[in-house]
Amino acid sequence: MANGLTNILEDWKSLEEEYHQLQETHRVYLQKLDEISKLQKNCSSSIANQRKTLKDVSRLVEKCSTGPSADDVKALEEIKEKIKTRPNAFAEMEAFLPKKNGLYLSLVLGNVNVTLLSKQAKFAYKDEYEKFKLYLTVLLLLFSFMCYFFVDYRFLDALLNFLLVWYYCTLTIRESILITNGSRIKGWWVFHHYISAVLSGVMLTWPDGNLYKIFRNQFLAYSLYQSFVQCLQCYYQSGCLYRLRALGERHNMDLTVEGFQSWMWKGLTFLLPFLFFGHFWQLFNSLSLFKMAQLPDCKEWQVPMCGLCFLILFMGNFFTTVAVVRQKMKSRSQKTKSL
Repeated sequence: MANGLTNILEDWKSLEEEYHQLQETHRVYLQKLDEISKLQKNCSSSIANQRKTLKDVSRLVEKCSTGPSADDVKALEEIKEKIKTRPNAFAEMEAFLPKKNGLYLSLVLGNVNVTLLSKQAKFAYKDEYEKFKLYLTVLLLLFSFMCYFFVDYRFLDALLNFLLVWYYCTLTIRESILITNGSRIKGWWVFHHYISAVLSGVMLTWPDGNLYKIFRNQFLAYSLYQSFVQCLQCYYQSGCLYRLRALGERHNMDLTVEGFQSWMWKGLTFLLPFLFFGHFWQLFNSLSLFKMAQLPDCKEWQVPMCGLCFLILFMGNFFTTVAVVRQKMKSRSQKTKSL
């Protein structure tokens, strides 16, 4: 037998053995997947039953009148404390179980399961989200700088606004996936991106005319400032979150946001003047647009619509930031009194 054919037969024999081993490994893999699916359904069902029973027990505890025994009082208090901790424990469990998508994700992605089933995968997706925000913010900063100082073409303005629409729409999808996987970003800072996407879309459709040219530099200067502040926030909030996670004071899936939250208080209060200045700039943009909408030659619907979006952004950002600052100052004063 030729030497070359012998080598081929030996290689093929080795390849066949590896292939049979691969088939067995894949069979075990599919079996484990089926087992995991059954375990997921059992866990989800058990959590639902636990929640239902916990509500019934909570009602009984509230109605229960303890006797004179100190042991009865102590036992009841222990049950109450454990009842308070159960919802958080259920939420931690559900973070690693498949769940039904919310309305927004269902409209965008359908019924695709977006739950990441390991801590490593969750952290990797969260870190990629933070990098995406930082890289796009730097890109928007440079793009706004170029359009404001060097280039005055409507086509490039449209590209900037299209990039803003894509950026905010992508953020809303990524944040929805992160919330599904246990991230605790909520409230106004989620809705903020929906309004920003609408605003950028309206700016994209605004036809090139006299009123657009009047507002163009004001909008570009605002975009430049916002991108600069967001870069500052990404840098300092990331450092703050890293320290708090290391100390065990923050959840590992918490994110940086375009605003001010209570955990940012230490070392990040210097951001407050920048944030408030940006909020009032949004109010200034809104008032300028509403004033332009009253001009006789104003025919574009984009003018009052952009004014309304800027007004909503100002009100949401300003009152949310003030509420967080008041809450933090109140909690600090209470701690001082207790000491």
